[in-house]
Amino acid sequence: MKMGENTASKNQNHHAHHHQVFDVSVDKVPLQAASKWYDDDGRLKRTGTIWTASAHIITAVIGSGVLSLAWATAQLGWIAGPTVLFLFSFVTYYTSTLLSACYRTGDPNTGKRNYTYMEAVQSNLGGVKVKICGMIQYFNLVGVAIGYTIAASISMMAIKRSNCFHESGGKDPCKISSNPYMIMFGVVEIVFSQIPDFDQISWLSMVAAVMSFTYSTIGLGLGISKVAETGKFRGSLTGISIGTVTQAQKIWRSFQALGAIAFAYSYSLILIEIQDTIKSPPPSEAKTMEKATLISVSVTTIFYMLCGCFGYAAFGDMAPGNLLTGFGFYNPYWLLDIANAAIVIHLIGAYQVYCQPLYAFVEKTAADWFPQSPLIAKEIEIPIPGFKPYKLNIFRLVWRTLFVIITTIVSMLMPFFNDIVGILGAFGFWPLTVYFPVEMYIVQKQIPKWSTRWLCLQILSVACLIISIAAAAGSFAGVVSDLKVYKPFKTSY
Repeated sequence: MKMGENTASKNQNHHAHHHQVFDVSVDKVPLQAASKWYDDDGRLKRTGTIWTASAHIITAVIGSGVLSLAWATAQLGWIAGPTVLFLFSFVTYYTSTLLSACYRTGDPNTGKRNYTYMEAVQSNLGGVKVKICGMIQYFNLVGVAIGYTIAASISMMAIKRSNCFHESGGKDPCKISSNPYMIMFGVVEIVFSQIPDFDQISWLSMVAAVMSFTYSTIGLGLGISKVAETGKFRGSLTGISIGTVTQAQKIWRSFQALGAIAFAYSYSLILIEIQDTIKSPPPSEAKTMEKATLISVSVTTIFYMLCGCFGYAAFGDMAPGNLLTGFGFYNPYWLLDIANAAIVIHLIGAYQVYCQPLYAFVEKTAADWFPQSPLIAKEIEIPIPGFKPYKLNIFRLVWRTLFVIITTIVSMLMPFFNDIVGILGAFGFWPLTVYFPVEMYIVQKQIPKWSTRWLCLQILSVACLIISIAAAAGSFAGVVSDLKVYKPFKTSY
């Protein structure tokens, strides 16, 4: 290491020996001052702008959550539905600004950077809270992997089914099993999860962003055209009517709808990672991130309002749990196929984006525990003509493959898209989107206890906790009612 530090200080003065610099940057030696090629922490200059950050956020946020919004709006009705969507967007925006202030500990322009959500918790709160935060975060990421596998298989089946309906003219009920599709998705993820690092999947993010807009827009367009065709807005001010569902079901489902909406907005897990791509001050990364958050949350909210409201207007009480596969729409079948193919492509990318922090955490832990093990440390270079050589690591190969296999099996056991989405939204929303950002912000800005500002933040936190508990209860109730009629590995649609 000593030699590296000397090289680093020499290189700040004259940028000779590029290859040595790279050795240094791998060791993450903190450089004392930012230079032409390096940021103040010794990493290569970050180049992110408001626009790249907004694109990353939109990619992360507008995901499969959008598909359950028409259903969620139908549970809540024309008054509460849009109101709740708006409130969640406001809370998400506000707590994101709190979180982005915690990217640097101390001074917003020169403080120590935190590269991940966990590091921010570590440097602001420390101790037990870090472990709790880690457990919740990684549990949530595993859940997302399962949710995405289910969603992707449902979309692949929808393509198969819509073509089968089309060929038989609607006479064949077209029952298919979801298992082969989940296995196919799993195999693709095993291949992609061998991409070693986050930096190398920015193109995947771009593709995913285009895809999510494609299917959301098709869903929106079909909703609008259905409203235009029937000439009336369906639905009621208070949502799904008692009679269609019992009084108790109505309450549970309204709670579950809160979870679904929370899930649709959640991205605080990867906010710090996105902020870490933004170029150095001035203005401070936090300022840039606040603007990016405002842009992306606004875009998302407008979009969600349109999708949720037009889906509800098109179907009223019968709004399906998953807008594009619930077969509210049969025609034009090729357009549905495009939308569902876009969902699958997007989910393949999103799965990787969400699993990267988990992969990195496990691999880092393994390296810390067994520093001498050749399995973990050794990288075998495999030349690929025309590209950089691929670094194969046995441990990475085995562990990531196992991870994908396990999540795929769990998905085959529990294929209830809506309930899973509700549970994930409920479970991740309060701790990750509200509690930790609020607590870290209080520490970071040294807000005195019982001051007005402190009280307001605590009230916000408690209110969101209550919402989270309600949403979790509603989703668990949904799982319980689904389990009554359910056989493992036998789901067909």
